[in-house]
Amino acid sequence: MVSIFIISCSSDSVPELQVTITLLEDGKVRVDASAPGAVVYRFSFGDSQDYIDQKSGTIEYTYKNKGDYVIGVRAFFDANDLQNNVLNSATVSITNAIGVGLSGEFIDDSEVATEYTGYTLVFSDEFNKDGAPSDQKWHLQYIPIQGGNWANGELQHYTTRRDNSYVSDGSLKIVAKRENYSYDGNSKNFTSARLNSKFDFQYGRVDVRAKLPSKEGTWPAIWTLGSNVLELGGYFRNSKGSVSWPECGEIDIMEQYGADKSKVLGTFHWRSESSNGHAMYPNDGSGLNVSGVSSEYHLYSLVWSASSMKIYFDDRLVAQLNNPSTEEEFRNPHYLLLNLAMGGSLGGTVPSNFDQDVLEIDYVRIYQ
Repeated sequence: MVSIFIISCSSDSVPELQVTITLLEDGKVRVDASAPGAVVYRFSFGDSQDYIDQKSGTIEYTYKNKGDYVIGVRAFFDANDLQNNVLNSATVSITNAIGVGLSGEFIDDSEVATEYTGYTLVFSDEFNKDGAPSDQKWHLQYIPIQGGNWANGELQHYTTRRDNSYVSDGSLKIVAKRENYSYDGNSKNFTSARLNSKFDFQYGRVDVRAKLPSKEGTWPAIWTLGSNVLELGGYFRNSKGSVSWPECGEIDIMEQYGADKSKVLGTFHWRSESSNGHAMYPNDGSGLNVSGVSSEYHLYSLVWSASSMKIYFDDRLVAQLNNPSTEEEFRNPHYLLLNLAMGGSLGGTVPSNFDQDVLEIDYVRIYQ
């Protein structure tokens, strides 16, 4: 347990504000503040929380992500005049945050992760432990979101079975199969898997190293949704909000056509304030012409800040959009999705001889 003790440099006419910050376990901190005659204390924690006012000078707060945060404390001496105050602050480094929905450490150190200047690794899965995807990190979404069906005219049911998602030989396999499968009385001719991360984040860098399927009719995707989306069967459900799509925002870090395996797409979706309808960019289906995406691993990345969003393929820019101050969709936390759909608007026609194909993920790393 580490304690930080700071004392404000105030004039003789203003009381001293003394603050002790104590690092506890699992991302929790305790702040103890005292100033002679103070009647209200105001605390800010530097992670988009505005502030918390309370009469007591002691407060505990839990950070969801690792990182360096400025904790600010103000002491007020007249409850009717919150301008009369003294201010103190300190920077605290959180190294043991666990994140919402996680029961323990969520950094996989079985491989050495790439380091980026100004970023700290906050979530990773290197997929080096054979078996089912980590229940600590991943939620298998399987309940159809649209009256027994998935969106975009897709042809598959998603399942929680090991047949459709598993880890072996250092990678996650998401397997789409031709087979008759029924859920809640609704039969489909294909099965696959759709994973939600049990970790959400606002701004940062996402790296996913993947090998894409090669057969026509497959529609692989690496993407995000706002964790305030109310989607049937999703991990966060209504715990972070209850907006619909596209008001939640969507960032497609990678999508691939079913009939054109030489192109990868990067796309942003949101609800336009001006038209009150769906907006997307790019909206012409343009992407990046590539080769070898089914035979070799490549890196698919998102760099997301308050000012811009950039999607990369092996560090080559695919799509870029300024983060508009008028739109909330990209100023709220998102979570990561990995899935392999069949058919639909991007998958297209599935050949009659299709049997199965796989989306392989070598690693997932999120930095802030």
